[in-house]
Amino acid sequence: MKTMPHTHAEQQLAQLASQFDHWRQHRATRAERIPQSLWEHAIALTAVLSLSRVAKCLRVSWRDLHQHCAAQHTTPAAETPPAPQGFVEVPAAPPWLPCSTEIELHRADGARLRIHSRDSSLPLTALVRTFLETL
Repeated sequence: MKTMPHTHAEQQLAQLASQFDHWRQHRATRAERIPQSLWEHAIALTAVLSLSRVAKCLRVSWRDLHQHCAAQHTTPAAETPPAPQGFVEVPAAPPWLPCSTEIELHRADGARLRIHSRDSSLPLTALVRTFLETL
């Protein structure tokens, strides 16, 4: 998930709360499980907002939300990691400018990697591959 400002996350939480309410009103039985898609949205919001804030607003137990978050982080990865999308070739800097590298990567599970370096000989390919393959 992309990083989002706190106010945007609050708006997303309010929308998700209305989706939870809609599901509660239209479920077949009271014992019906919450759909995985709703849990996934809630888990994504815990990357920005506190777990207790999300649980309270969605009217789910803190323990259930915590267990779903933990289960998502321990779920085995797919055979092949998703291919990075949108690589952009960056032209070389003129030799008179000090060289520095700044990279920010986001995985679907919410993990982020940010690299700031003045060393132009970093093993970027290995770092990116390791980050994308590690879950």
